[in-house]
Amino acid sequence: MSRVQLALRVADLEGSIAFYAKLFGTEPAKRRPGYANFAIADPLLKLVLVEGAPGEDTRLDHLGVEVGTAEQVAAATSRLADAGLATVEENDITCCYALQDKVWVHGPGREPWEVYVVKADAPAGCEGGVCCAIAPE
Repeated sequence: MSRVQLALRVADLEGSIAFYAKLFGTEPAKRRPGYANFAIADPLLKLVLVEGAPGEDTRLDHLGVEVGTAEQVAAATSRLADAGLATVEENDITCCYALQDKVWVHGPGREPWEVYVVKADAPAGCEGGVCCAIAPE
């Protein structure tokens, strides 16, 4: 199974969790300090909320495609590189309270996209203290 991921940076995490729980009719699949995600079945979406600075408007943090296996990440990496896109791979990285393999690319407007697999839950937030630190172009 694959699903699109939308990651938003929000100033009011608790208010955003309450809003999106009402909007999609489901509670978060995971909640940690400064972080929550929803695994929404209809529409098929992974909504990630990352706490931003107080008073900051909500903004797009990054986009992604969650896949089911590390092999699918490797296949996406090959396909994207073969298509001429600059790719940055991250394997066995702790990000968003999960152990992941991923590959990053940037769209024409410099929007960051990741193709990733969650391999296991992790007690720590992110390596280096920054979740989804987007690889440089």
